[in-house]
Amino acid sequence: MYEATKRVFDLTAAAAGLLLLAPLLAAAAGAAWLSGLRPVLFRQLRTGYGEHPFSVLKLRTMTQHRDAAGLLLPDAQRLTGAGRLLRRTSLDELPQLWNVLRGELSLVGPRPFIHEYLPLYSAAQRQRFRVRPGITGWAQVHGRNALTWEEKFAYDQWYVAHRSWALDLRILARTVYQLLAPGRAAGADVPAPRFQGSRPSSSSPA
Repeated sequence: MYEATKRVFDLTAAAAGLLLLAPLLAAAAGAAWLSGLRPVLFRQLRTGYGEHPFSVLKLRTMTQHRDAAGLLLPDAQRLTGAGRLLRRTSLDELPQLWNVLRGELSLVGPRPFIHEYLPLYSAAQRQRFRVRPGITGWAQVHGRNALTWEEKFAYDQWYVAHRSWALDLRILARTVYQLLAPGRAAGADVPAPRFQGSRPSSSSPA
């Protein structure tokens, strides 16, 4: 019952969000374009439910500048002022409402990581693929990219084991609060280090 009603809620909320937030999305996309973040729409292959890959949609926050060898510069060097603002306010995430409509994302769930990380996960870490990934999640309201990889996996594993309507509504409320309260969106604009594989987490933070 929970999974079925959650999908109905996701569809309704995503459709309403795209309609109501269309002017804000257009303004954010225009700001990105004017600051040189082109093409504005960024696509990246992520791993979703059942370990299936999908293309997540975001507003671009980093340039495509490369070094003399043709390799992309480190994330911290490519993140622009406008991109940092988009990340801090989470406006770069708005296009993912379309991913929700397509059934690739939920509003709440473990954040999807890039697909090339798939072979690096332990059996415990793969529990995240038992549910749809989300735009926001238990790890996001506890620090986002300010967390270590082990902490992210521990929070996500705890969510998968305890997911419920009460927990989802709690996460959504905390997400809105962090977005509206200055300084509360910890780790929002911190580029995440690449995942290299890690020990399965033995802790379950609540």
